[in-house]
Amino acid sequence: MQKKIHIKKGDIVFVNSGNDKGKKGRVLKVDREKYKAIVEGINIISKHTKPNAKYPEGGIIKEEAPVHISNLNVICPETGLPTRIGRKADSNGKLVRYSKKSKNQQEIK
Repeated sequence: MQKKIHIKKGDIVFVNSGNDKGKKGRVLKVDREKYKAIVEGINIISKHTKPNAKYPEGGIIKEEAPVHISNLNVICPETGLPTRIGRKADSNGKLVRYSKKSKNQQEIK
């Protein structure tokens, strides 16, 4: 069974807690089973690698590690502030995400 997740690939998110608290970044990947997301520039780790086809030199590589989704909030495109996300049916009956913070509840794309 898949969990409902308020974050999608491409969203700009705000980090609520952890070492990168207060930073913003774009979601690169969402893992529904583990309930985690990889965010650009957030939770950077140093990974030691041997030389291979992708990294002929090998050595230490900096890359993003997954962050638990409960530590992320989507940024409202209208206000630029972190917000909670709701879902409602539009005129066609399709579910649309919207910002709970902004008064006119603009669609989140």
